[in-house]
Amino acid sequence: MLLHIVARGRIGRSPEADLVARYVKRIGWPMRITELPDTGGKLPALEAQTIRVLLDEKGEVLGSLDFARRLERWRDTGTREVRFLIGAADGFGDAERAEADLLLSFGRATWPHLLARAMLAEQLFRATSILAGHPYHREG
Repeated sequence: MLLHIVARGRIGRSPEADLVARYVKRIGWPMRITELPDTGGKLPALEAQTIRVLLDEKGEVLGSLDFARRLERWRDTGTREVRFLIGAADGFGDAERAEADLLLSFGRATWPHLLARAMLAEQLFRATSILAGHPYHREG
């Protein structure tokens, strides 16, 4: 199953980019990152059996184990791609939220988009590590 981050804005060469690269390199699942300009640009075509997850402050707050189990369920039911969308500065509109399969929040605080991308990459690494039985995650 492909894990695909689609993010508005360019990360460029930055400490956040280094952090994203560090975690993406460690993920053992197929992975892709697509960057779009802050406005405009064309989203990659949606293939059949794609789950759309919008990172949104109004979304569901999932613990790492719950997030891992959600990925596991999607993987085991034949999902081909889980697409994680990170919006521009103003986030997503109601229509985009309504089309999503999951609204995901990293808490009620507002996070900079570059940091949200790094946090998502780390959580994807953590979730895939949990599912692989790797000791990276320590529940406590």
